[in-house]
Amino acid sequence: MSFWMRRKAIDGASGGHEGHELKKTLSWYHLVALGVGAIVGTGIYTLTGVGAGLAGPGVILSFLIAGAVCACAALCYAELSTMIPASGSAYTYSYVAMGEPIAWVIGWSLILEYTLVCAAVAVGWSAHATGLFAAAGFPDYLLAGPHVTLADGRHGLINLPAVIISMAVAGLLALGTRESATINMVLVVIKIAALAVFVALCLPAFDATHFTPFMPKGFAANPGPDGVKVGVMAAASLIFFAFYGFDAVSTAAEETKNPKRDLTIGIVGSMAACTAIYMIVAAVSIGASRTEVFSASEAPLVFILETLKHPKIAGLVALAAVIALPTVILAFMYGQSRIFFVMARDGLLPRALSRVNARTGTPVLMTLLTGLLAAVLSGLLPLKEIAELANAGTLAAFIAVGASVIVLRLREPERPRVFSTPAWPVVAAGAILGCLYLFASLPAKTQHYFFYAQLIGLAIYFLYGVHRSVLAKGASPAK
Repeated sequence: MSFWMRRKAIDGASGGHEGHELKKTLSWYHLVALGVGAIVGTGIYTLTGVGAGLAGPGVILSFLIAGAVCACAALCYAELSTMIPASGSAYTYSYVAMGEPIAWVIGWSLILEYTLVCAAVAVGWSAHATGLFAAAGFPDYLLAGPHVTLADGRHGLINLPAVIISMAVAGLLALGTRESATINMVLVVIKIAALAVFVALCLPAFDATHFTPFMPKGFAANPGPDGVKVGVMAAASLIFFAFYGFDAVSTAAEETKNPKRDLTIGIVGSMAACTAIYMIVAAVSIGASRTEVFSASEAPLVFILETLKHPKIAGLVALAAVIALPTVILAFMYGQSRIFFVMARDGLLPRALSRVNARTGTPVLMTLLTGLLAAVLSGLLPLKEIAELANAGTLAAFIAVGASVIVLRLREPERPRVFSTPAWPVVAAGAILGCLYLFASLPAKTQHYFFYAQLIGLAIYFLYGVHRSVLAKGASPAK
């Protein structure tokens, strides 16, 4: 069978892998917490201000538009994850719908997305935790990577806090999925509680006049005086990146006790909750302070609380931001290890990497390898520009999921669907076209880097995976 024709069977997407099967330990509330933990992180604490600087009060509309595009993708994910309850997320769905080569491209895109997000967030956590490490006596050259010039003119050696948090999260995940999911739930509750306190303290200072003019920089993305695109759509193309993370829920399909029910709740529930949280926080922020004031701060929520004379609460919200970051790393590192795991189980990567620990029911080797990779990247590299590759990888995955819904609807219209995407032609097309628009809005350099990375990935596939995949060795063809 030609490699172009290799497709997984829907009914056997997760079966027939003795010794390489994941333990079912998760319920719907674990999945909602996993999604919220991935989505509500640095974005809510920083992008509210950045987006407001681009769009003014119209940033609320930007959140709504970005949320609508992601909602289309989330509905597509919900249909596919309940029809194909196997690990691998968009990679597995592409394998079933469109074949092995496209599945490899999407899997490689997810590897880029998840690895770079983990590394970038680890660096962000380090920026908040550096003071604690310095107070504990760590020298400054162990608190910054080689690209950083220190006060005495020397260069840093390694960003040790970022390395530590990367490996700590990997170790937690290796202990067991249920245990790490439970800790994630606790941390998610803490950061949501902090946001609730922020809203409660800002409401008494709410001033509706702060919302006029509503769109001072227009609706379309147009270059501003400094050449940077501004407007509601410019902000939406940035704010979109505060939403993704719900796709990590679909990677938990094989570890979910009742996937046909719980995956829909986890994916759609986490997206709906996070969209509501973002819009409420943005509206309250604008009501409490004008956008041109708080948008200049790198920590807008903390800045607003300080201007309202709540310095102690501002400190607690800042602490909650530090707590929020490890939950994002945990969710994306979980997803990354599962993508690696499934690709190895399918033979596209060395199959030994898919071995599951008998006691914990998790792919320990793959999880620790993922943590090590994130630790190396975050400890040594400047990620400001490279991290934008994560956004490109996400958009590619969302486009593939929308396309997979269309292909399977046309090819197998009679197949039972536990969750059916409402108005599926419109929703799937909305996910594809919306993501294509947002991809076109990325910097040209990021687009070039993404395509270069794909060329490297394709080289690995044709040198290794195309000959060693399970389907290449005579497994049953797609049904």
